[in-house]
Amino acid sequence: MKKIEVIQNVLEANDTIANRNRQLLDKHRIFVINIMSAPGAGKTSLILQTLARLKGKLNIAVIEGDVASTVDAEKVQSKAKAVVQINTRNMPESCSLMAAMIESALKDMPLDDIGLILIENVGNLICPAEFTLGEHRRVVISSLPEGDDKPIKYPLIFVDADAVIINKMDLLPHVDFDIAEFRRSITGLNPKVEVFQLSCKTGEGVERWCSWILEQVKTNVVKQ
Repeated sequence: MKKIEVIQNVLEANDTIANRNRQLLDKHRIFVINIMSAPGAGKTSLILQTLARLKGKLNIAVIEGDVASTVDAEKVQSKAKAVVQINTRNMPESCSLMAAMIESALKDMPLDDIGLILIENVGNLICPAEFTLGEHRRVVISSLPEGDDKPIKYPLIFVDADAVIINKMDLLPHVDFDIAEFRRSITGLNPKVEVFQLSCKTGEGVERWCSWILEQVKTNVVKQ
């Protein structure tokens, strides 16, 4: 019982800070997307494609979450309006970003010059599902080499997703991945979820993904 109470207290404290983040973001009219996946699914590649396609349409900042290193932040630094790296190795929760980490990152960002923030969460299909950050949309990437059983094994992260991306479509001829079965599993868990099939390598489907983002931010006053 004690352990359950501690977990509940941690989640409640996180939600309080997440709500505070959301109020700050809404005040500055900044739209935020929390991108989650297993390691290697293509979060950074998707962010790079998004930055390139939406250049001149949105001022985009990126928050990079990793257990260690600044590799991903260095990849996007020259293409984003601002980049903040969060390393979770020595933090209370190392397998996911938490709202307090985002609160700290926002203090280092030029909020008056940003219209969209893309958060690259730590590579994990369990922990990130538990912690809200103050984001407006949650996106899960699942890549073909991972297999089509991820919604069955890790349902919670898919249940709460606003969109699911099936990435690395260019590998379809070379892997055993049943697209139809995967989509059935997703919609069975989350009937309203938006599903995208794309390849960050070839650019297939990226335009539709970026159009979806623009639709999501349409109700916000975007600063150029």
